[in-house]
Amino acid sequence: MTGDIATYVQDVIHPVAPNLPHDCGDDQIPAHVPPELVKAAGLMSSPEFLAAPHLFMAAMHDRLPPIFYSTSPHGNMWNLIKHEDALFVLRNSDAFRNIDATPFPRDEDDYFFFIPQEIDPPAHRKYRNIVDPLFCPAGIKTLEGLIRQRAIDLIEGFEGDGECKFTTAFGRPLPVSVFLDIMGLPQDMRDTFVSWADDMIHGESPEVVGAAFNKAIAYIKTAIAEKKTNPDKGVVSLIANAEIDGRKLSDKEVFGFVCFLWIGGLDTVYATLNNIWLWLAENPERVEEIISRPDDIDAIVEELLRRYSVTFSARVVTRDVELRGVTMKKHDRVLCVLPACNFDPEVFPNPLEVIFDRPRKTILAFTVGVHSCMGGHLARMELKVALQEWLKRIPKFSVKPGTRIEYKPGGVIGPKALPLVW
Repeated sequence: MTGDIATYVQDVIHPVAPNLPHDCGDDQIPAHVPPELVKAAGLMSSPEFLAAPHLFMAAMHDRLPPIFYSTSPHGNMWNLIKHEDALFVLRNSDAFRNIDATPFPRDEDDYFFFIPQEIDPPAHRKYRNIVDPLFCPAGIKTLEGLIRQRAIDLIEGFEGDGECKFTTAFGRPLPVSVFLDIMGLPQDMRDTFVSWADDMIHGESPEVVGAAFNKAIAYIKTAIAEKKTNPDKGVVSLIANAEIDGRKLSDKEVFGFVCFLWIGGLDTVYATLNNIWLWLAENPERVEEIISRPDDIDAIVEELLRRYSVTFSARVVTRDVELRGVTMKKHDRVLCVLPACNFDPEVFPNPLEVIFDRPRKTILAFTVGVHSCMGGHLARMELKVALQEWLKRIPKFSVKPGTRIEYKPGGVIGPKALPLVW
């Protein structure tokens, strides 16, 4: 029986799948969707998108209405590309619930929530409070030395070679190693975790995604059991032994929390670094500008995050809502195309141009609102440190001649490979 999102109650102790309607394909377009708003978005997997994802999403403002409806075998949904509209959706958790909005398959007989992503206020804040002391700006500041040393060690390992495969030599190892440090998980599992995450996020079949997810589930459950027996200072241990309102978190809560952080920590910063280093390699004069403006590093990081956002954010409508004259009905799904929103020319004039002195505006690289990304401050610090330490040692570099840049399909955008020379 189909559930009702307006009355669905999240039982975190004994979670039950919401069992919401999920329209898929051209033959399941709801009657209230105007035919003229049904468009082929081409996001995430079309040849045009994969040829140049960020240029593709910037051009959406020229060829598509601000709100349109796309169909797919994986799910039909409204697509939002205007900055203002995304702010409205992401800040309005009553009308747009962040639930049943991930692509990862879950067993309905052993269901769990991705915590805190899928938890509504006010309970959402109670979960975030467990880890906020570490992920808040002050907490991240205490990690700066660790992040900096990780970056230095990696760069000094290949600096004298005159070349590197950036994605595997630095882009992936830096954020994943830091993440494992924070979580209290072993560094020797880094490449295995990366392989699983890659299949989960970029796998081209449900079977590939499901197989990788099941491996991750088995490992995470084992790690949690170990941290309950032998607690340490890592985040997995912190969550495994945490309390809310005087009660210990249940096994399902702990697993859903750790699983969510595990997925989120393995791919987004990696993809961001790959995109930005490709831009740096192709724009040596802008590299010189960055080096000449050390006091502006925070503004530089913010603009690069705007220009090279890598993720999307989905919600489910809880009640009928009208936006720009478009009626979205209860149970409709909505996708905020965050990179396109960061290319909104009404908010960011000349959006494809990297302008370090832009007036300060809210960027949507890490969403906003109740469900804003917990790792946003960490990502900013990692990018800042990476820029500082790399450009200090390798100020002049370029893409290896003959390289053809290719992108993987999926919900996190970044080059497959980026060979660099200097």
